[in-house]
Amino acid sequence: MASTSHRALQVLSLLGSRRTWRLRDLAARLAVSERTVRRDLDTLRELGYPVLTVRGPDGGYRLGTGHALPPLLFDHDQALAIAIALQTAPSSVFGLQDDTARALATVQQAMPDTLRAAMESLRLTALRNYWEFPAPPIDPAALTTVGAAVRLRRVLVTEVLRPDGTRAAPGEADFAAARRLEPHHLVVWAGRWYLVAYDLEDQDWRVHRVDRLHPRHTTRAFAPREPPGEDLGHFVMSSHDRGDTPAAWQCTGSARLNLPAHVVARWAPGGSVVEHLDADHCRLTLGAWSWAGIAGILATFDTDLTDLHPPELLQACRHVARRYAGIRRRQA
Repeated sequence: MASTSHRALQVLSLLGSRRTWRLRDLAARLAVSERTVRRDLDTLRELGYPVLTVRGPDGGYRLGTGHALPPLLFDHDQALAIAIALQTAPSSVFGLQDDTARALATVQQAMPDTLRAAMESLRLTALRNYWEFPAPPIDPAALTTVGAAVRLRRVLVTEVLRPDGTRAAPGEADFAAARRLEPHHLVVWAGRWYLVAYDLEDQDWRVHRVDRLHPRHTTRAFAPREPPGEDLGHFVMSSHDRGDTPAAWQCTGSARLNLPAHVVARWAPGGSVVEHLDADHCRLTLGAWSWAGIAGILATFDTDLTDLHPPELLQACRHVARRYAGIRRRQA
């Protein structure tokens, strides 16, 4: 009976992935017969789980939605995954740290003794890496507005905020008129929330930092468009004008690189800014704990550098070059 209950729990976990499973795939995944899987599916239905049968050539079984479900059940690995995820979740939304702590405590209280002990054994202290530069936390209302517009395919009217979260007033040098966007995808990368949207004014795809937007929803619907390229992640990471700003470092400098902006943006460290100059050149602004650190990062792009600022960065690059030249002489 114990093995039967455990297997039924595994079936429930697979169905919970929100995909349709063919009977033979479930049987192969669990290493049992199809007849055994049918019995487990019947067991789940008897417990009140809405296991649906999907007809047709691509049919199979899936878990229904919109029903009153019994208390959720987790296996050992799922319990550990929840404990780790809730303790390492990035604080990219206001109040998330407190909410995740409360959620972890709530889930632990609902667990059987053995699983609760396993979850409580994983008390983690997450330390931030020097290269992690998450955006300022986002107002949950703004994130909800953007997320709902993506899901419902509704045009957004957005204003771009300054890095400190304020809005420029008409007549100020950095004032920009509101934009109408078709929001298609939300992407989280390096602790930042990005919106991939089609700009109706520019008639082109754009990437926006969600924490730099003041969004207002509309009732205007839009039809889905083909995304910009097959790899959405590559599009976000290679977009140089996605609204990033330089991170605070002891030293901050910039250089002109003989590489396109989209190439440099793909590999530039977090907290740096890439400025498009022309089809073959860009300017990279970045920081590090020393001028030699910036020089070392610039060297990883393996291209010619010009127009370095400030003078301390130029001096550091020359010093690093002499240091490496000395290595060659000593080895010779």
